[in-house]
Amino acid sequence: MSPPVARPILPGATLGILGGGQLGRMTAMAARSLGYHVHALDPDPSCAARYVVERCFTAAFDDAAAAEALAKTSSVVTVEIEKISLESMAAAARHAPVRPSGEVLRIVQDRARQKAWLKGRGFPLGPYREAASTEELAAALEALGTSCFVKTSFGGYDGGGQARAQGRAAAAETWKALGERPVVVERALDIEAELSVLVARAPSGQVAVYPPALNHHEHRILAWSVIPGPLPEPVRARALEIASEIASAVGVEGLLVIELFLTRQGELLVNELAPRPHNSFHATEVACLTSQFEQAVRAVCDLPLGSTDVVRPAAIANLLGDLWLGPEPPWFDRALALPGVRLHLYGKRVPRPGRKMGHLSAAGATPEEAVRRVLEAKALLTSAS
Repeated sequence: MSPPVARPILPGATLGILGGGQLGRMTAMAARSLGYHVHALDPDPSCAARYVVERCFTAAFDDAAAAEALAKTSSVVTVEIEKISLESMAAAARHAPVRPSGEVLRIVQDRARQKAWLKGRGFPLGPYREAASTEELAAALEALGTSCFVKTSFGGYDGGGQARAQGRAAAAETWKALGERPVVVERALDIEAELSVLVARAPSGQVAVYPPALNHHEHRILAWSVIPGPLPEPVRARALEIASEIASAVGVEGLLVIELFLTRQGELLVNELAPRPHNSFHATEVACLTSQFEQAVRAVCDLPLGSTDVVRPAAIANLLGDLWLGPEPPWFDRALALPGVRLHLYGKRVPRPGRKMGHLSAAGATPEEAVRRVLEAKALLTSAS
């Protein structure tokens, strides 16, 4: 007997989202526009998604019973953050399709496991070592022989759970600073550019790939991003090839973002994977025929995927909580006076240094013009003129 044919989950059904941060909020807004009902789960009772979903379960990401309760109310469940426990993923999967799957999260959640998975399948990586003790960290720092980034295997976001270290002598202090837990030690690379590629895959097998975004980080947090990234054609083509092969190999259903480093020697190396919407593709709301958030809904519901064509280049600049902590609130009216600039706030109530509160977006005739415009708009937020 042949297996049952998967059917699309049509508008009118309920989408459950594990995670209620800004990515969940914007996914929910896209889902509501398509005619879906939306429920979410998040440990924060005032999470960003709460006021745009119809029901919000306040529970920890490792609360399997709560994840099960969410799934019982949903036709399909997706994630907006990698921190969901595998037990919660399994509990939800007993009652609804969970896309991406728990197996995808199992690979991605642990940096060491993720790198081993990539390495085992021949994908290009920079030199790295694993360490589970001070002694192993010292040996790794010595073996890699230059400045390194030390990252906790689990957790860490926007530069958290990371430290820069060099040489055996730095091992004890670094090990303690990162909580004395397993780490991945990466040799610092001579980087020309950072880029990312977004791949959408539906259960039916349909695939849609976005042009690479060019990204700029400050203090290990994304400061701005532009799509399409102004990259040489061989780099663009190779990035799309690597990303598509990884998405196919891992069997993701939903979205997968592949972060890449372009070295000054011309190598493209995989940095990390994210099986969800991604900060570097927020500009798709302005640049592309289909935003990443609508695409996420289409993919997990097995609807036909939308076009990833770029209508006009666009860039985003992140707005961190620091902007709200100065002597005056941000001058949003001044930024919005620039042609083609839009404001996207996440509804977070408490600003903190380094916390993403929103972003600006701007379109331009070229990627370079879009970046200039969005950075000019950001400067106006605190301008006295």
